[in-house]
Amino acid sequence: MTEAGVGGRPPRPPGRTTVRDAARDTAGVAKRNLLRIVRTPQLIVIGALQPAMLLVLFRYVLGGAIRVPGGSYVDYVVPAIFLEAVLIGGMTTSIGLAADLKSGIIDRFRSLPMARSAVLAGRTIADLSRSLLSLAIMVGLGLLVGFRFHAGVGSIIAGMALILVFGYAFSWLYAAIGLATKDPETAQIAGILPFFVLMFASNAIVPVATMPSWLQGFARNQPLSVTIAAVRALLEGGPAGHWVWQSLAWSAGILIVFFAISLRLYRNTAA
Repeated sequence: MTEAGVGGRPPRPPGRTTVRDAARDTAGVAKRNLLRIVRTPQLIVIGALQPAMLLVLFRYVLGGAIRVPGGSYVDYVVPAIFLEAVLIGGMTTSIGLAADLKSGIIDRFRSLPMARSAVLAGRTIADLSRSLLSLAIMVGLGLLVGFRFHAGVGSIIAGMALILVFGYAFSWLYAAIGLATKDPETAQIAGILPFFVLMFASNAIVPVATMPSWLQGFARNQPLSVTIAAVRALLEGGPAGHWVWQSLAWSAGILIVFFAISLRLYRNTAA
């Protein structure tokens, strides 16, 4: 991107942003962030390390002490690790936006005649590509530790797509956190909180029935549990419609709410 415009294109008159212009601006910001990912492959390795450690921990350390009805624990926990890998990778959205605010690059973007939403959308799209790579790595590791798919190709693809859809929606929550904190270290700590609350108060690690009765209602119906249940059903070849539509509804709600919040925070920061 240059002072002349986005991606080297001539500047357009202020106040005349069309949908096509916004799409081009988003593609330009996404390309910038993708190039940063390509130039720092160690971030991908480090991003995959934490979910890999969780996978080994639950598969070989805690798995022998946890019983799940109707199947093996590895087939129970690995789909949850797939989703957690994408969510952990999505934390880079909050850290990256906070770092951009602190470094002043956001001020540079504001000086360009570009759609304000493009900075946020371009970042989340680029981070989605990183999440896709992390998911591919975790699928390979899952197969190595004994996880097996029990469904057709179409159902497996649908399960992976559902993970990415939910992860992308959740990246907008991380975007809001990064814009609100404006500091990479604070954004990293703040981004971990919703992840751990939702993960440990869910069906990711243990069946909800083993939890205290006062916690079961939340644990069974919160967005992470619903999505994990949908992904498990799709990867196991079981009936999944009941959970899939709920997961998509949660994803749409999270995306709409936190897109609006993120855009408002961005505009307030620009004021």
